[in-house]
Amino acid sequence: MNKMLIIALAIPCLARGISAQGTTQSRPTARLVAGTDTVRRLSIDSDSAFHPIDLQHAIELARRNAPAAVQARGQIRTANSQVRAAYSAFLPSVTITAGQSNQTGDRIGQSGNIVPFNPKHPWSYSTGLRSSLRLFDGGQRFYQISQSKADVGAAEANEVAQQFNVALQVKTQYYTILAARESEGAAATQLGQAEAQLRAAVARVRAGAATLSDSLRSVIQVGNARLALLTAQNNLRIASAALTRLVAAPYLVTAEASDTLERPLSEVDSVALMQLALRGPAVEQATAQSLSAQAAVRSARAPYLPTIDLSFNRGGSGFAPYGTGASGDTSLNRQYPYANTFQFSASYPLFNNYQRENARTQAQVAKENADAALRDARFAAQQNIVQQLASLHAALERIQIQHASVASAEEDLRVQQQRYALGASTLLDLLTSQTTLDQQRAALIQARQDYRLARAQIEAVIGRDLQ
Repeated sequence: MNKMLIIALAIPCLARGISAQGTTQSRPTARLVAGTDTVRRLSIDSDSAFHPIDLQHAIELARRNAPAAVQARGQIRTANSQVRAAYSAFLPSVTITAGQSNQTGDRIGQSGNIVPFNPKHPWSYSTGLRSSLRLFDGGQRFYQISQSKADVGAAEANEVAQQFNVALQVKTQYYTILAARESEGAAATQLGQAEAQLRAAVARVRAGAATLSDSLRSVIQVGNARLALLTAQNNLRIASAALTRLVAAPYLVTAEASDTLERPLSEVDSVALMQLALRGPAVEQATAQSLSAQAAVRSARAPYLPTIDLSFNRGGSGFAPYGTGASGDTSLNRQYPYANTFQFSASYPLFNNYQRENARTQAQVAKENADAALRDARFAAQQNIVQQLASLHAALERIQIQHASVASAEEDLRVQQQRYALGASTLLDLLTSQTTLDQQRAALIQARQDYRLARAQIEAVIGRDLQ
């Protein structure tokens, strides 16, 4: 009996030790390195190291700094440059040339011996102008313009898609932070209830109204609650670090503490939402790629027609720089004799080792692949909308059901606590009610998380924010 009393008296100290140990472990002394241009070491010993940021600001920063978004904007610039290059193919090419050469050294004489060569004018000069213009190429340049414009449309659609993909990534981490914060609050409540149960169990053990097993089970409940709290705090820091990377902030950021309310979804006709999805960025990108492939097929047929070119060449040479003559030497005081040449040329490859046929086959296969990708993109958008709408409505129903379940579980736990204090129920009944309440709280948090993610998925599919 004395041994049991000693254990019972030591249980509160053990519980305080578990709580203190958990508090110490919940404040790690590790340091994170964050930053873009400047490397800074930031302590995460307290939540004050994390700077709150609202969701819209986080999305704006991520769209500006995310590598995928930067690459998408660069792709638009490249596509626009290709359009300018396609138009410039209708302009003539112009080349200016200038040359200078020196002729000195030894030569072989008439008798076969080596004699020095010293000409009167060792330096000679030449200037020229060349220009060429392709008059006809079977329409290939027109098809290249169409293809380049289609590539611009694909790049712009891809940029919109990347913006909403980046926004989806930011929202996922942001909502993970909110869920972790809700889990932290639930775990703190669970810990408080477990500690209250431990105190009640210790009091009953001392009074001889309960066995030592009740106190030991209560200690286990306190430890489990502390572990749940540590897990939630760790998840919160991990998600905050991931959000910091997405927004590329020079300091650690986290979600706004007040941003926990659910935004109600306005009434949206499912038919209208489906139409928005079929015009979403992924479908628009696939459509533009199909148009580009179609223009490439027409361009691959151009080599079956002849090409006609016009060229002009004007050039001259002499012994004076730039043909201006030299002072003191009258033999050099004359302009270069310039010659002008106009030339029309036509060419048609009768056989080029099946290169035309191979290019046409590749273009046709690429078009068929692009058409299949467009068809699949439309079905994928339809599938995503149906799936995410079902998830959204299911999450809303689960949220309402879980609110009622949490309220019922809280009332059941209150009744069991009173019954246990009066000795009308066992600790097993109390622990069962506590476990049920913890499960219902976790299910409510998950339902909220599923609702937020389904909403974000719909916005990424249709390429616009839901009001």
